[in-house]
Amino acid sequence: MRLRFSPMPSLSDRRVTTIFAFVLASGLCGALLLARAVETGSSSWRFLVWNLVLAWIPFLLALALYDAHRRRAGRAWQLLLAAGWLLFLPNAPYIVTDFLHVGVIGGAPIWFDASLVAAFAVTGLMLGMASLLLVQAVVARSWGAVWSWLVLVPVLGLCSLGIALGRIARFNSWDAVAQPDAILRVLGDKLLDPGTAVRGIAVVGALTVSLAVGYLVLYAVAGLVPRRSSPGDRD
Repeated sequence: MRLRFSPMPSLSDRRVTTIFAFVLASGLCGALLLARAVETGSSSWRFLVWNLVLAWIPFLLALALYDAHRRRAGRAWQLLLAAGWLLFLPNAPYIVTDFLHVGVIGGAPIWFDASLVAAFAVTGLMLGMASLLLVQAVVARSWGAVWSWLVLVPVLGLCSLGIALGRIARFNSWDAVAQPDAILRVLGDKLLDPGTAVRGIAVVGALTVSLAVGYLVLYAVAGLVPRRSSPGDRD
């Protein structure tokens, strides 16, 4: 049975629609945050804006990588874009962890704060998943459909590790370049403690499975959309 995969469909209209949808969703997030700030006189949740900005980065890098591959740009440039994408990818689903602040930051009803975080979290998560779709398409075109699926396992595992390091150890994406020794030292200390190592592996594993299931759902839903193409279509 031959495995079929449509790696790089035309994004002419779909690109505009997708970006507009993400801009609209981001605008809704900003409106909810502004409404809370006006009503409560507090800007306690303003860090969500920065987290959402960071969530946009892997999506934009994935778009750049997709275009670079389509134009047959230099391999070094494509690898640089791919590395940057992987480095910033954890920032997209990271916003989901901000739910731990709900009920801790006061001033508004818990249901509103939960809705506020949900809006930011869903937008960030979808930005990350959309970027993964684009990168998978590039891998499928380069190495085939099978590899495009196999590579998801280490990518989602590293992404989950990045989320855990960001939330628990408070590292950010730049630290992987600026102070990799500090990250390795923290990981080494955690792994040397059996109890901490087991909990850490369980957390990273649970995050990886959750992201994988979420991506498969998005991929399946995206496959339900009929594609129309014509010789004049272009990205």
